[in-house]
Amino acid sequence: MLHPDLNDLLELRHQAHSLGLASHHPVNSVLCGLYSSVFRGQGMDFEEVREYQQGDEIRNMDWRVTARTNTPHLKVFREERQRSVLLCVDISARMQFGTRGTFKSIQAAKAAALLGWAASTSQDRVGGVLYGAGSLRYFRPSREHRTVWRILQALTQAKASERSEDGLGRAMDKLAHAGHGGSVILLIGDFNRETTSLEQRFAYLRQHHDLVVLPIDDPADREIPAMGRVLFKNRDGVRLELDTDSESGQAAYREQWDSQRNHLQVMCRRFGIDLIPLSTQEDVHLTLVKGLRRRMQRMLVR
Repeated sequence: MLHPDLNDLLELRHQAHSLGLASHHPVNSVLCGLYSSVFRGQGMDFEEVREYQQGDEIRNMDWRVTARTNTPHLKVFREERQRSVLLCVDISARMQFGTRGTFKSIQAAKAAALLGWAASTSQDRVGGVLYGAGSLRYFRPSREHRTVWRILQALTQAKASERSEDGLGRAMDKLAHAGHGGSVILLIGDFNRETTSLEQRFAYLRQHHDLVVLPIDDPADREIPAMGRVLFKNRDGVRLELDTDSESGQAAYREQWDSQRNHLQVMCRRFGIDLIPLSTQEDVHLTLVKGLRRRMQRMLVR
């Protein structure tokens, strides 16, 4: 099955609503709690400037007012009550692939559902962009649960042309102009590709938003199975016959993947972007929980 089942994705909403209650789905309850701590805790609105009091956080000191009044003053912030969470999901032909566990398209949809429902449960505005099937599909951020439902429904009906461009660059441009500053942007898709040309877009989005990259990986992306001589066809219809039993060919295949992933990792570290890979053969719930916990640990040591 290339496409996820809508009922399965909608069921994740009820698991998300178990937050704070006795739950039969503890993994998802933990996921929602981590979402609230990691993402909701980062949105802060400026409230006022007041005189410094013993015990206040000196990192919030307002040095201009302090210098002008000759009395220590600091800025006071309050937690932002509402954020925009934008799910940017790859629905290109490259997502219709999987050799272990499930297809990339299904894993991506489950990740989008879990994160979308967690955001909606936290009263955030949820929107998104689907790319990779010709024209982009944009969903304006809204607090209505129906918006999440519409995104998930679109993911179950997505049809990608083999010749369609993957459109990640255009999707990032759309988000750069559509999202309010301080939005959470979650890029979910196939990143088994060259990303050098996207560096400026990544840098711009990270400068104005909280950006997380979630590559959907399959074991065969890095380790090509030994199947003898196989005929491949790319998006443009070009055919190429490869000997998958060749040790040198397997090594070159693996080295190309390692090089591309290493570049993505280096770029994310340079721009302060969190990278949470999701494998088709792993439980998406547990992988997200582990990824968000690592993100929280990094936040605590900053």
